[in-house]
Amino acid sequence: MPRVLGCARLRMVYGSIEIDPEEHSQQGRRLIGGTVYQVERDFAEEARALEVVKRLGLFKARSMIYELGLNDGSIQASDYLLKSGGTVPMPPDKWQPTVATLIEHGFTVEYEDDFPRDDLVEVGEWYADVDADGEGHAWFQLSLGIDIAGERIDLLPILRRLLADPQFPLRPESGESADAVWRIRLDAKRSIELPLARLRALIEPLLEWLQSDRGGRLRLHRSQAESVTGMTDLRWRGDERLRALIDRRRLAVSTASDAPPGFAAVLRPYQREGLAWLDFLADTGLGGVLADDMGLGKTVQVLAHLLGEKQRGRLDRPALVVCPTSLVGNWRAEAERFAPDLRVLTIHGTGRADAYDAIADSDLVITTYPLLPRDRDRLVGQHFSLLVLDEAQAVKNARSQAAQVVRELTATRRLAMTGTPLENHLGELWAQFDAIEPGLLGGERQFNRLYRVPIEKRNDEPCRQRLNRRIAPLLLRRRKDDVLTDLPDKTEIVRRIDLEGDQRALYETLRLAQHERIRDAIHERGLAQSGIVVLDALLKLRQACCDPGLVKLDSARKVKASVKREALHELLEGLLAEGRRILLFSQFTEMLDLLQADLNQRRIAHLRLTGDTPSQQRAGIVRRFQNGEVPLFLISLKAGGVGLNLTAADTVIHYDPWWNPAVENQATDRAHRIGQDKAVFVYKLICAGTVEEKIQALQSRKSDLAQAVLEGGSSQRLRFDESDLEALFAPL
Repeated sequence: MPRVLGCARLRMVYGSIEIDPEEHSQQGRRLIGGTVYQVERDFAEEARALEVVKRLGLFKARSMIYELGLNDGSIQASDYLLKSGGTVPMPPDKWQPTVATLIEHGFTVEYEDDFPRDDLVEVGEWYADVDADGEGHAWFQLSLGIDIAGERIDLLPILRRLLADPQFPLRPESGESADAVWRIRLDAKRSIELPLARLRALIEPLLEWLQSDRGGRLRLHRSQAESVTGMTDLRWRGDERLRALIDRRRLAVSTASDAPPGFAAVLRPYQREGLAWLDFLADTGLGGVLADDMGLGKTVQVLAHLLGEKQRGRLDRPALVVCPTSLVGNWRAEAERFAPDLRVLTIHGTGRADAYDAIADSDLVITTYPLLPRDRDRLVGQHFSLLVLDEAQAVKNARSQAAQVVRELTATRRLAMTGTPLENHLGELWAQFDAIEPGLLGGERQFNRLYRVPIEKRNDEPCRQRLNRRIAPLLLRRRKDDVLTDLPDKTEIVRRIDLEGDQRALYETLRLAQHERIRDAIHERGLAQSGIVVLDALLKLRQACCDPGLVKLDSARKVKASVKREALHELLEGLLAEGRRILLFSQFTEMLDLLQADLNQRRIAHLRLTGDTPSQQRAGIVRRFQNGEVPLFLISLKAGGVGLNLTAADTVIHYDPWWNPAVENQATDRAHRIGQDKAVFVYKLICAGTVEEKIQALQSRKSDLAQAVLEGGSSQRLRFDESDLEALFAPL
């Protein structure tokens, strides 16, 4: 195969006249168009140019005519080859760095058509085209481009190419200058240089879309409009409604709305801001997550919004509220109290069949999560103006029956209400957002790849910040400490109790046996497949701390004493003598059975609420406590941890810790919420050195995860691994 070499022909240019540097006459003459032109040559300048040529490694082609077998007739005296590291001169595709240097020294370079080239061309205007997506109002399409000599160049393929290039620095490197550029090849003959800082500013807000969307345009959710249009120095063209949306949102977050006429409650300032945000969602047709802390009056804000929507004529179809069974009465009572103009329909209980016929004549329909699968056929046939998911963590498992029915319901808009949008892992956050704005965070697998794995397993801070920005427009979260400066103090007191005697021996025996059982399970099938064994072992240890009577083993039945149970009664005796009004939480209903027997024996008046309490009796039980008839209220964590308003209490006791601090906080906030006028004391009973104390350490990590994603905090370590198990099963 014949060699292909690069060759340059040197000419000295005076105006429009080119002169071969090998000509030696002082005056060059040329006949052009019948006119003779004479040029006074500048030999000193020509000598300097020749010196540059030689310094860059170019040499005369005629010096190698015979070695390379060149045709003497085609080679001129001023033809040059380029030296290489070997005996053969450079081929054409290796000339580009030398050509670039020649240009820097003032040479003009012209190319034959077949010579490879890489001209650096100037970049003109940068711009973005925005168009509404044809599939619906919630999405828009975005394309990016740059102008080069009147030609539009699509930037999206360039940005994707940079992302795939391992050499491209996504983050500034040490010593990088502020005006650093990145050279990008456009085609076989042209390159551009773009500022690195500007490229990163484009890539950062679009990263996940660039990685997942391979089309000529990016399909983005309208809630992301502000972050996208925040990209500077772009000329925006297209759908003006997007600009209006951004302006409307900026107005919403900086203003507060007055309660609608006829609303029978005075809204606090932060609630008026929340109402403005809800109205913004309605104006723009978007869903959202109202994630205020427990006790900040989310229900009141939503009722004010619904009444306002009715008065504006936009509640043309009823709104549907889906809530836990325990909150049906609360929704109905608060609607009647604060928004009596709303026509309320409750679909609940055994006689609910006829209620479906009255949906069309209602403004607000209330039903429960357990009824969604049972009444699916009746519900999916309806069209609601707004779907409200109260305590939306109920659909955090996207595969549950209730969550699947939620996705089948027809509603113009959707709203989630929850004080704990993230309890255990980021998958729960995805499930709730997917229920109210499907597709916002992509599919579950895509979300896990782009967010959950990097954040939870690698503590990827830039990734967490991208997720913050992604959900921020559709999430409103205020913390109680920030907005309720007038709320009475809450004092947490941890009482550590030392296990003694037979109970201590039982715990140690169980710990050794269960730890060995877990090690065997992990050795056989790995940690990921040993979850049931691990949880069962931990359950036995936790039960042994609460009371040996909870442990279903023959050896445990022989142990009668429980130091924690005794410590509780000592605590209760003093608190009741002081006139305290107490909420006592346990996750074990059997533990409540034991405590109830003790209280009956001691003739201490008390109330009890568990999952077995009939729904029609719950409101009456709560009313008796709130009216001061009984000073002590025993509540199972699962049944009474959400939705109840128990501000008559001034003391909360957590008999046993739960893995998730959000669940405990929800329970505490039954008392520490709006309407509370007394300081609240929270007692946590912990058996020292046991698995209960280790649970507290894990609790703080779960709190870190929630704070990092929802409130912009940071989190250092979020995994649950074998080292955690070793700590949980450490000896006393």
